Amino acid sequence: MTLIIVGYLPVLPVLDHFPPDSVLLVDEPDVIRKRGVAAAMAGAPMLRELIGWEYTSPASADEFYNTHPDLAPTMVVPLLEYATPFAARLAERYGLPGAGSAAAAILRDKSQLRRVTRAAGIANPPSRGVDCPDDVRAFMAEFPGPVVLKPANRQASVGTKVLHDATEVDQAWAECVAQDEGALVPDRRMPLHMLVEGYLRGPEYSVELLVREGETLFANVTAKTLFPGPRPVELGHTVPADIPDALAARMRDRTEAVLRAVGFASGVVHCEWIVVEGEPHLVECAGRFPGDGIAELIERAYPVNLAAAYYAVMRGERPDPLPTRARHGATVRFLRLAPGEVTTIEGVDEAAAIPGVVRATLTVTEGDEVRELRSSWDRAGSVMAVAETPGAAEKTAELAIERIRVEVLSTRPVTIPGRVHR
Repeated sequence: MTLIIVGYLPVLPVLDHFPPDSVLLVDEPDVIRKRGVAAAMAGAPMLRELIGWEYTSPASADEFYNTHPDLAPTMVVPLLEYATPFAARLAERYGLPGAGSAAAAILRDKSQLRRVTRAAGIANPPSRGVDCPDDVRAFMAEFPGPVVLKPANRQASVGTKVLHDATEVDQAWAECVAQDEGALVPDRRMPLHMLVEGYLRGPEYSVELLVREGETLFANVTAKTLFPGPRPVELGHTVPADIPDALAARMRDRTEAVLRAVGFASGVVHCEWIVVEGEPHLVECAGRFPGDGIAELIERAYPVNLAAAYYAVMRGERPDPLPTRARHGATVRFLRLAPGEVTTIEGVDEAAAIPGVVRATLTVTEGDEVRELRSSWDRAGSVMAVAETPGAAEKTAELAIERIRVEVLSTRPVTIPGRVHR
């Protein structure tokens, strides 16, 4: 058995989903070097070979196929956002289930996704591709009110900012086009396309579907909360969303409409929505497993082995019937720190010991420099909790967050109650 996985995640070495000596892990050579992937995967039982390949380059999947025409893999799956077009095209070349390369390309470009889904009758905010600050100002003159400036082809809210006035445009443009994802991306420059769109006010959700040849096998709706401020970075997620069944069904229906519009075939999708006056409006849609711990929240809340079902689908199999309703509530809450040097950390073990808390973790240690919150990568840690209901899980997570005390030496005093102490 040969399984191709595209993109490294730190959890890979301990996963037990894959038979010994079965996995070919493909990642960018620069990323393998910068993240120490070879050392991290050393001794992982499932790993047969680590392959450095510039998979974000044009035609790289076809080049890979022609280099390995007799590989005969059982499945090809992406684990990262930037890996989805490569994995979809490679699955096509080997005759395996996948999203479809055309669908994956549309989902990777928010501007294309807007045009395609708007033509299919799916509600979207007004939007336009932009090449310079003057284009943004022209859009703001045509569509009064706040706007969102963001890359059309990036991840994790990188380079995304809400603007309220045309006087903010020049500075925001300079900030948003300066992409820095560090070790997560190759050293060579990746193409950047910018998008401006109308800002929508309303509760935010995501829909996660497992789809086999266009048929939905599993569906979940997640409630999303954002940090306050001009950067739309997630503060937390709760599974399942505590909303009326009719609204959940409406968002599931709209997500299925998105997949029909782009021609998505098989895999997992994570589709984000803002509900305005009862109508879901599309934010974006990813043709991969959700990040931010949402996949684990789903598996704990229902419970369901969603990963095993996904891998079965990607092998061309039909998994056993999956649950339609969650039995528990599960949530994750993220920490935000003031910019500066971390001097003291206390209470993490205390937070982790609270009944219902799955784990409490920090991504910083004493002496680390904390950056201003600009994207998901700048969050300082998280707490995950499970309880009988979504609301109870949220209360448990908030209680745990309050137990974590972090002191930051900052030149710009910022206090975030319950999260930052100076």
